[in-house]
Amino acid sequence: MRRTKKILVAPLNWGLGHATRCIPIVSELQKQGAKILLASDGRALGLLKQEFPDLTLLKLPHYGITYRSNNILLNVALEAPKLARAIYQENRVIKKHIEKHQVNGIISDNRLGCFCKKVPSVFITHQIDLIAPHPFLEKTSRWINYQFINKFNECWVPDVAGEPSLSGRLSHGTSIKGIKYLGALSRLENKILGKKYDVIVVLSGPEPQRTKLEKGILAQAKKLPYRFLIIQGKPEQRDHFFIGKNIEVKSFLRAEELNEALLSSDLFIGRTGYSSLMDLAKLQKSALLIPTPGQTEQEYLGNRLSANGIFHIQTQDALNLKKGIPAALATGGLGDWYFDEPKMKTVINQFLDSL
Repeated sequence: MRRTKKILVAPLNWGLGHATRCIPIVSELQKQGAKILLASDGRALGLLKQEFPDLTLLKLPHYGITYRSNNILLNVALEAPKLARAIYQENRVIKKHIEKHQVNGIISDNRLGCFCKKVPSVFITHQIDLIAPHPFLEKTSRWINYQFINKFNECWVPDVAGEPSLSGRLSHGTSIKGIKYLGALSRLENKILGKKYDVIVVLSGPEPQRTKLEKGILAQAKKLPYRFLIIQGKPEQRDHFFIGKNIEVKSFLRAEELNEALLSSDLFIGRTGYSSLMDLAKLQKSALLIPTPGQTEQEYLGNRLSANGIFHIQTQDALNLKKGIPAALATGGLGDWYFDEPKMKTVINQFLDSL
């Protein structure tokens, strides 16, 4: 009989997607007998507290990257000293948690400092080969990313290994060691519910872009003949109010509530975040997607999906809900063939057995 293993799961606090896609990982770890500790900061930690109120929560240093420009790689470059310091502090904190809580293994979703040579560690990402607007910058950023990922024993990709894939060249054709494809991950389940809303808007991502998108959508939604539900992506708040007769606003919904709200809506509006795409594939929903300005990964995914007629894409600066909603409703959406639950269970079982 396998001895109970303590696993520290640490998602990045950059939007809520890293935390939400860790939920099925945590649930499966629990099913396989592991004891879980959750570590993050900010809204990601708040979401984990909502979903797993009985688990131990540990706070990690905030990376503190702010949007000085509409280019995420430029932002990271400008704040490289701050980022390097945060990663160093994060690694020190993780080592202390490992000693104090006698952790047997670490699963980090894009937290670069969450590893320790004393225990096996896993890095979860769909972005191995980063995309940049200039070949030299792309080559350099990929090399740096490889150096960090290779500090971990394994790299888990929430996608299928072959084509058609969801992440495309972001995580295929790479030379990273210890790579394992889990299949897509989503905390949601597909079922049939009656219609309640025409459009559900789920806001996410780093500030100030999250707020800019919210303001842009609200200004246009007031003038349209659709019933909207807007989820602000603020797990630290409990707001629920109406704007006019057609717009309902909630600060946050837990997984089951969000699941039902999505299924009772005709159309999803939100970012081209990878976790959102996995949720849309699980529920097979139509969507109008708006990539976060300057996030090359989201722009790449948006262009790829738009070119294949899967979703309708608009830029934040050219947002036009009057035209975009009908166009999005006419698209096909994603299927659920990206999911491979037996593979995910096997990978987690192998990891626990190795500890």
